[in-house]
This record gives sequence, structure tokens and C-alpha cells, in this order.
Amino acid sequence: MRIVLIGPPGAGKGTQARMLQEHFGIPQIPTGDLLREAIKAGTSLGKQAQTYMDTGKLVPDQLVTAMVAERLERPDCEPGFLLDGFPRTIAQAEALSLHLDKTGQQIDCALSLAVPNLALIERLGGRWVCHNCNAMYHERFSPPQHPGQCDKCAGELYQRSDDTRETIIARLDVYERSTAPLIDFYEKNGCLRTVDGIGEPAEIFQRITDTLSAS
Repeated sequence: MRIVLIGPPGAGKGTQARMLQEHFGIPQIPTGDLLREAIKAGTSLGKQAQTYMDTGKLVPDQLVTAMVAERLERPDCEPGFLLDGFPRTIAQAEALSLHLDKTGQQIDCALSLAVPNLALIERLGGRWVCHNCNAMYHERFSPPQHPGQCDKCAGELYQRSDDTRETIIARLDVYERSTAPLIDFYEKNGCLRTVDGIGEPAEIFQRITDTLSAS
């Protein structure tokens, strides 16, 4: 099973990706981790990516795609893989398709988690993190026993700068402009499956597996 996971910030992609990885026994491939690993290992691609990141520039599509392509050639990807955070643009999706075509493969399912913007703002805007141990809380879904204090270490809780309402709205706008067009791309390719992303993680996961089984 070769899966591309699509969804806006706060849609729960990370949670569902981990559950799918365990369910299907395929590797989850987060692009951010690939970049960090390549830079840490000092690979040729990692050094190239570092030059862009050091100057605050986005890593070009061609370079990111090359990293993903290299990762997909490892033996653990033979039974399938789950791409999380890639592709982010139409150019990346087209390059991925070309790479897979060369090896006689294709994406089996582009799985889109659909969550209304108001729900996303509520999810992301309510997150608080402990300064000491990085434990995460949510003021509605998983609040601490004492406001502003971590249950685990009694550390002070704070809200990350990218979890403010203004920043969240800006992030969703970027998603709509750059990543949401992927939905049309994969729909035209006949492999798009859309799943309601509202509910408990186990409930959403059941919808996903039901959808994949019916594909």
C-alpha cells in the first residue's frame, strides 16, 4: 500500500500516520525528518539543503523530491510506504509520479483528512506546552489539572508562537494556496479518498481503514 496523506495543519495527520504505519507494517516517511537526517549525516543532498535553510530559504522542490526518491529506494519501502508532509505542491506530486513510474509503481491512495477551518483553529489555538518536559495539553480536549501548570513536572505551560490565532489563520491560508490543489491533482488521477477528520482518533482511523478496504 502506497499512501499519500493530505490535510491542513491540525487535521491529525501525524496521529493517523502512526496508526496506519503500525496497521499496514509500512514505513511512515515525514519529510521534515528526512531533511534533518540528511543534514546530520552530512550527505550530498543534506549539504545542499543546509545552504538554503541557513539563509532562511525554502528547500527547492527538486532537492526535496530527490531526498524522498532516495528514501523510497530502501528495502523497507518495497511493501509500501506512507508519505506525510510530501508532496506539498503540484510540482512535487508530478515529480513523485515520474519517479514511481520509472520503477513500475504508483500511488495507491491519496488520503485527504477533511476538517473545517473553525475546528482547526480551535484544535491548534488551544494547545499548551510545558517549558520543562515539553508535555502537551489542550485547554479543551486534554487540560492540565491546574491551569498553567504541567501535571508531570509542575513546569510552566506556554503557547507556541505558531499556535496563536493569527498565525494559525496564516498557516491555513498557505495550505489552501499551495497544498490544497493536490486534492484536485489526485482526484484527476483517480486515487483520491476523502475522510471526515472530526472525532476521536480511533473513530477517524476506523473510517480510514474502511475507506481503504473499499478502494
